[in-house]
Amino acid sequence: MHFENFIDQTLLKPTATEKDIEQLCTDALNYNFYGICINGCYISLAKDLLKDSKVKLVSVVGFPLGSMSTKAKVNEAMDYMEQGANELDMVLNIRWLRSADYLAVQEEIRQVNEVVGNNVLKVILETCYLTDAEIITACKLAVSAKADFVKTSTGFGSKGASFEDVVLMKKAVGNKIKIKASGGIKDAVMAQKYIDLGVARIGTSSGVAIVTNQN
Repeated sequence: MHFENFIDQTLLKPTATEKDIEQLCTDALNYNFYGICINGCYISLAKDLLKDSKVKLVSVVGFPLGSMSTKAKVNEAMDYMEQGANELDMVLNIRWLRSADYLAVQEEIRQVNEVVGNNVLKVILETCYLTDAEIITACKLAVSAKADFVKTSTGFGSKGASFEDVVLMKKAVGNKIKIKASGGIKDAVMAQKYIDLGVARIGTSSGVAIVTNQN
């Protein structure tokens, strides 16, 4: 299994320094990871470090709570795309979802997706805070808004990805959009199980350990 084709090597720690980002990019280049996932303040640095490589530059929008205004998310997305991000992982507005304001949730995804254009938009559900019914609804809203992926978690919630949540998400989206599992995926065995369940991308800070088959 070529795990590197699935991995968004991730560094979203609040204490991450420029040296940490440099190491992240070095690892991504050395191990041919699909992408790196970073905060917006480091896009320009990472863009220079990944110049002329195939590694995708992924950044996060509305991170980690998803509770800012739609206008703020759209402007953030526009800024990051202009800086050179290839993909955006946007946190869904959990409060609106749980308040059953589904039109607002869908419209927000649609507006951010409009900014992303032909690039990739992933919608982070933060499944640890949602019921099964809410996960299914969130997936359907992401499909309706024409997002490219639904993603399990930010890594900042009470728990990360789970097999059960991915099974539920897969049933909800079918083959209409893809799934990214993120949060707590630390070894090759776990990564393989998520891939077997139909995940197209894995967000992890343990990419090197996974591809070198270390636990």
